[in-house]
Amino acid sequence: MPDDFFQAVGYSLIVFVLLISLARIMGKKLLAQMTFFDFVIGITIGTIGGAFVTTEVGGFWVLLSPVVLTLAVVLTGYLTLKSEPARKLLEGEPLVLVQNGKIYEKNMRKIRYHLDDLLMQLRERDVFDLSEVEFAVLEPHGKLSVLKKSQNLPVTPRDLGISTSYKGLSSEIIRDGQVVDQNLRQNGLTRQWLMDELSRRNIKRVEDVFLATLSTDGNLYVDLRKDDPVYVQEVEDDDSVI
Repeated sequence: MPDDFFQAVGYSLIVFVLLISLARIMGKKLLAQMTFFDFVIGITIGTIGGAFVTTEVGGFWVLLSPVVLTLAVVLTGYLTLKSEPARKLLEGEPLVLVQNGKIYEKNMRKIRYHLDDLLMQLRERDVFDLSEVEFAVLEPHGKLSVLKKSQNLPVTPRDLGISTSYKGLSSEIIRDGQVVDQNLRQNGLTRQWLMDELSRRNIKRVEDVFLATLSTDGNLYVDLRKDDPVYVQEVEDDDSVI
């Protein structure tokens, strides 16, 4: 029994370390732009690792493997939380790919990040001209953070000196025909106020309301059951291939 136990723990940790190492070697690009080929390779590597453990560990001891892997993930997360060197080793660091409209080719080569990847991620962030970019930073999780030059940033009310009112989260007042009394109380309202508001909209029963929300400026949004639009815009192609 002790041998089986140590085999289950040892082989699981070996697979865990191997998978972490391979993921770091493949780099951030795999996280950001996973192609069909990358997906197949990732699944294959994971399957091989799992097959190795199930082959080497016999009986019910193989069930110890997912427990060990889960604990390894939790401990790794705790380690990266407490240790900056460990975080850099396991998760990597942000990399500057564009600075003042100029591509940093050295960092591009370091992570095997080609120009098409960069341009595609920029377009996803509504950037079609590299000269508009002040900084583009590839984050450890593989996403590209983009800061446009100040002259290309959209104008905000603050830039124009316009004061704005507070805009927070809307409160659900009615959900699926049921009144959420707690949210009513939090907003200092009563059921009588709610019924009066519904009556002004010619709604006689709470059960007819699918959703009602109250915005921070006091506006009540109401959506009724069975009030689907007559015409629904189609966004997919009729001849699309699955």
